[in-house]
Amino acid sequence: MDVNDRGDDTNSDDTGAGTGRSAMWGGRFAAGPAAIMERINASIDFDKRLFRQDIAGSKAHCQMLMATGIVSKDDGEAILAGLDQILQEIVDGRFVFKTALEDIHMNVEARLREIIGPAAGRLHTARSRNDQVATDFKLWTRDAIDGLDRDMAALQAALIDQAEAHADAVMPGFTHLQAAQPVTFGHHLLAYVEMLGRDRGRLRDARARLNECPLGAAALAGTGFPIDRHSTAAALGFDRPAANSLDAVSDRDFAVELMAAASLCAVHLSRLAEELVVWTSAQFGFVRLSDGFSTGSSIMPQKRNPDAAELIRAKTGRVVGHLNGLLMVMKGLPLAYSKDMQEDKEPVFETVDTLTLCLAAMTGMIADLRVDRARLAAAAGAGFSTATDIADWLVRELGLPFRDAHHVTGAIVKRAEERGVGLEDLSLADLQAVEPRITADLRLDPAGSAAARTSFGGTAPVRVREACADARRRFLDPAP
Repeated sequence: MDVNDRGDDTNSDDTGAGTGRSAMWGGRFAAGPAAIMERINASIDFDKRLFRQDIAGSKAHCQMLMATGIVSKDDGEAILAGLDQILQEIVDGRFVFKTALEDIHMNVEARLREIIGPAAGRLHTARSRNDQVATDFKLWTRDAIDGLDRDMAALQAALIDQAEAHADAVMPGFTHLQAAQPVTFGHHLLAYVEMLGRDRGRLRDARARLNECPLGAAALAGTGFPIDRHSTAAALGFDRPAANSLDAVSDRDFAVELMAAASLCAVHLSRLAEELVVWTSAQFGFVRLSDGFSTGSSIMPQKRNPDAAELIRAKTGRVVGHLNGLLMVMKGLPLAYSKDMQEDKEPVFETVDTLTLCLAAMTGMIADLRVDRARLAAAAGAGFSTATDIADWLVRELGLPFRDAHHVTGAIVKRAEERGVGLEDLSLADLQAVEPRITADLRLDPAGSAAARTSFGGTAPVRVREACADARRRFLDPAP
């Protein structure tokens, strides 16, 4: 037997407990592993997080073994009762996890033997640790996706609430971090609602693809026992059993997909965090974070630092790095299972933990955000941000081709620059010196500019309020 294979002990009823041979690897090995081998081989320190999924999978497997007559009713009921006891022990903090038993699967099985005796060994009939861990990990990932989806929805709700409250708060819109055109603060926040909507969609897609049950694929080739894989799949909430036993035990696409979706969500959070860092600076002063999400300085008493936003921005690198790490683990693995795949869980666990924390922190910051509407409005016209309105007016009122209107507007902007004033400060005579047909009907008001953008998806307050209601329907209302 290859010690790198987690599951060739598929049908053994004897774990070797209390003997001189390896408790995990069976009769071929006369002695246990060296201390260093035990340390590098063990995964219990992190995969004990799978205990609920591991016990749920074992119960479904046991019930199937009973239904097919592979395990007797008495043994099966003893196994089920023992598993329930183990679950309660772990929940209560009374369970002792042992590194020598490698992983969550063998820790549970060894404890089950202590509780019910040799009948515990029958639980592993017609399965391997290879399909067992794949099943556990898929169940955990599915639960994690559901949790992240709820967290993303909560952030969307906070953003929509603020967008509604500030649907008509005019601010500068930027390209290249240069003032471009006036927009509304509500419109700006709704952009992140859409990003999060796509993030949730990617997670739903990943969830749908992962929802095939590996259990029953055994080590790699299936089993000769008359098992019912459809019943175990249904009992665990899967849509169907995985179709190919080799793929079932070696697939980690679901973990990579979760991490890819998480990485993109983290990038979106980082972009919003960067804007909060900029907006809260004294130079901008657009928004103010609550005391709960600000920190001070050990030497400068005036400081209010947006540390939560900065940390979200930094933690994105951690999330993306874990994705790259798992891709490198998987890139050269032949079928089917290899021990390399034990390195899949820690990065996934930490990715989910990190993203969960970042979503919670961002939700708190957005919910508590205070917006300085006057500061926003004062900045909205800076950088000649209403220049496009001049060009649009020339096209609409004078019938100029847009490229000609663009040229005329550029000359007007140059005139304002030379005089050191904003476009709104130019007199009618100044405007007519460039284009004589301009009339007093031309208004260069940032609020009016934003209000005029009434196209679908535009920044006009009327559209923002409609978009808030639509976003609530699309993203927050329960599905029918």
